[in-house]
Amino acid sequence: MRLINYRGGVIDACVCVCHFYSPSLTHSLTHSHTHTLAPASVCLMAFLRWLLRLLTVLIVSHGLCVLFYYTPNTHSSREAMTDALQRLRCAKLRRKFSVITPAKRLRLQFCCNATGSLLLTKRNTAVNQTIPYETSTTDTYTMNAAIHSMLPEDFPWSGRRLGRCAVVGSGGILKNSSCGREIDIADFVIRFNLAYINDSDVGLKTDLITINPTQIQREFKNMERNPDPLVDRVSVYGNASLAIPAFAYTFCTGLSIKTLKVLHPIRPQQPVAFFSPIYLRTMDRFWKGRGLKSVRLSSGFMLINTALELCEDVHVYGFWPFGTDLQDNPIPYHYYDQLRPHPYMHAMPEEFVRLLQLHSQGALTLHLQPCSSDTP
Repeated sequence: MRLINYRGGVIDACVCVCHFYSPSLTHSLTHSHTHTLAPASVCLMAFLRWLLRLLTVLIVSHGLCVLFYYTPNTHSSREAMTDALQRLRCAKLRRKFSVITPAKRLRLQFCCNATGSLLLTKRNTAVNQTIPYETSTTDTYTMNAAIHSMLPEDFPWSGRRLGRCAVVGSGGILKNSSCGREIDIADFVIRFNLAYINDSDVGLKTDLITINPTQIQREFKNMERNPDPLVDRVSVYGNASLAIPAFAYTFCTGLSIKTLKVLHPIRPQQPVAFFSPIYLRTMDRFWKGRGLKSVRLSSGFMLINTALELCEDVHVYGFWPFGTDLQDNPIPYHYYDQLRPHPYMHAMPEEFVRLLQLHSQGALTLHLQPCSSDTP
């Protein structure tokens, strides 16, 4: 089914995507492209409601779209849908997805303040300061002088004007995308989980990249005795800051501190920073208060919100939580490996709906097609 996405006075064709995420939950998604996503699965209908609060007073009821996945025996029923019905549904979606919220960035800055609190630095953190945990109301960590001395002096964007920013996810949709050159022209590039880089599809430029503590445990568990694999892995990102959620859960802290102690003397030019648990907790509450339900927001979704605060023009690549692309070609979950997604931790399809909404509002640009060879 085609729908109309109104953005900046230009009407573009887009599609609705329905994804069956779990036995008890069906997510409804939309996408601003002319292709229809149709994996070989049974016909599903999904309904998703969310509320948007405008200027803290006006509550806007946000709707949802109905989409049919088709198989050979259902394809004819989709074709039989009348043009009038399609136009009616598309018109409704156009009205609902074109609600502009100019205060979105201001609300994020007021609520979360990534500019001054995304990472723990020597400027915003004191020796002997009590650090809470993002996911616990009782556990705390006391910042000691040794760890404090290894924290970065300031934020990686300090003193820089961030115009165009690229937030590069690891979705398989980036494979053979030819988006590398387009990503590399950004003023600031954010990547995740030590994702492998290349000049053709994902680019090489990196200013901030995250490390998952479970990744440290799995891939670099012997880093204290043999730091070379870890050093070799992070050195490909130049002097990009390495950000770790050291205070998300208690088990993350020891792994994160070991990483800091290993890398700081070997690569002092490459800061290792810890996410502020207060910032992450506040961001989590911000979105859960707007109906987004997950055990914990993904680092990708959180740092897209960070970019919305810091950057004038946000471009998002590689965020696509499905097993097929827009042409119904199978794609891996990550562009660089064959791992499957964790089924319980993050609500990826729900987060994707919010990204589509922000794209429709003009807050960011979501890239889901191969990039043009003529980079702007």
